[in-house]
Amino acid sequence: MKYVLITGGVVSGLGKGVTASSIGVVLKACGLRVTSIKIDPYLNIDAGTMSPFEHGEVFVLDDGGEVDLDLGNYERFLDVTLTKDNNITTGKIYQSVLEKERKGDYLGKTVQVVPHITDAIRNWIESVAVIPVDGNEGPADVCVIELGGTVGDIESMPFIEALRQLSFQVGPDNFCLIHVSLIPVLGVVGEQKTKPTQHSVRELRALGLTPHLLASRSAEPLLDSTKEKLSQFCHVPINNILNIHDVPNIWHIPLLLRNQNAHHSILQQFDLLSRATPPDLQQWTEMAESYDNLTESVRIAMVGKYVGLTDSYLSVVKALLHACVARSVRPSIDWIAASDLEDDSAQSVMAPEAHAAAWKTLRSAACVLVPGGFGDRGVRGMMLAAKYARENNVPYLGICLGMQISVIEFARSVLGWERANSVEFDAQTPNPVVIFMPEGSRTHMGSTMRLGSRRTLLHSRDCITSKLYGSSEYVDERHRHRYEVNPDVIETLEEAGLKFVGKDESGKRMEILEHPSHPFYVGVQFHPEFKSRPGRPSALFLGLILAATGKLEAHITSIYENGS
Repeated sequence: MKYVLITGGVVSGLGKGVTASSIGVVLKACGLRVTSIKIDPYLNIDAGTMSPFEHGEVFVLDDGGEVDLDLGNYERFLDVTLTKDNNITTGKIYQSVLEKERKGDYLGKTVQVVPHITDAIRNWIESVAVIPVDGNEGPADVCVIELGGTVGDIESMPFIEALRQLSFQVGPDNFCLIHVSLIPVLGVVGEQKTKPTQHSVRELRALGLTPHLLASRSAEPLLDSTKEKLSQFCHVPINNILNIHDVPNIWHIPLLLRNQNAHHSILQQFDLLSRATPPDLQQWTEMAESYDNLTESVRIAMVGKYVGLTDSYLSVVKALLHACVARSVRPSIDWIAASDLEDDSAQSVMAPEAHAAAWKTLRSAACVLVPGGFGDRGVRGMMLAAKYARENNVPYLGICLGMQISVIEFARSVLGWERANSVEFDAQTPNPVVIFMPEGSRTHMGSTMRLGSRRTLLHSRDCITSKLYGSSEYVDERHRHRYEVNPDVIETLEEAGLKFVGKDESGKRMEILEHPSHPFYVGVQFHPEFKSRPGRPSALFLGLILAATGKLEAHITSIYENGS
């Protein structure tokens, strides 16, 4: 097994995840099989209990793992299916070591960070690296490891030491370290400064790790003089100084690395030049350049709770991008804070104009999307958005909470159940149309939801969802929720015009709803965004964009004409 380690210096948020994913893309284009591991040095067992404001979205895997959003980048870029063990956290490591200590596995020895924690890290990496993630048998050729945080952080020290031991254990031909660092430009002087990177590399070397390549992040391309200085003071050959400067879209980054022969430097370190092929990135190039050349756009109203941090909905944004590019339009996402749509917002002394602006934005959108979320903040605003879309024939896609919102709104507006609600928001509601799922835990938050890939049976071949999925009898999509539509009210809702066209295998869990008299009004309990890929967009996101651009009917007709 060959290991590529990605570390970060100077500041966080430099794009180590995209860099790691792009390295994987280039190596995969050279004919190698690639897997990935993300190390998060926080004490949480997983990302499941973290606020989207704190850490961005929680990405869900097929096996139910709630993991860092960077694993979403890995899956999208590399087109692989990872496991929860591909995300290592301090909490997981300490939990495994303490469980062994309680069972007496250490035979009375004093349990310490070195060697027990570092051994656990190293063993975890080596065992996960050989798990096939690309649908083929046998281990991958290369494992790309991203170490979260910044070199020098106290919490990452055990991982640095474990990775130092791993590099010594596997030997120099099997280990390649790429250090991602910032090259800032001072506004007054206008000079590209290398000193922060010099200090970062010096600290890394003091910890026993020496970078083989530098990936320098900058707004503009690096000057030759800057590269020479970095090479001289960081002890890295000038050909191994990579520059990841700002690009029109992140799909250009693998091309940027390819053009700088990053693959050659890595393959040379691994002694794989004779085995690998020249990187074939023709399809990737076409995808990156086609997006740059798009002139038409479609306006999408994203009505949610966490619109202040777009990373909270990263996979939704990427799924919209995939669908838009497939239809040769550019996504123009209008972020609307759900609470701004509520009547209370109009009387707010803080920002009374926010209410009018939010409604103006909603009314000018070609389609409406309400993504998932937890808690009751902004729920009334989401209902108003769902009602607006339903009554005005505006294409609507509700995901998880967005589906539940549409059911509550329909029950209130059409059935006249004024206090219809989810028990999550009103435990005393006389009309609980959304209830707490039976197998969930009311006392523990982590890993207690309905998680991971579950099967949904499609009960009608004539519904829009079935047609978009190619008239399949079932779909397997990823879930993350605690509440779901109350099966006791389904018959009443369907008599009033709402149709539940997808259910789980028991027939009691509602997975997909549609409004047959509406051009495109779809709600799903699962999260289709997690399986969307560049060049292979999610069927439902594609349907939303097709409906928004007036091309849904023609697309469905073409599917049947082609016999799909």
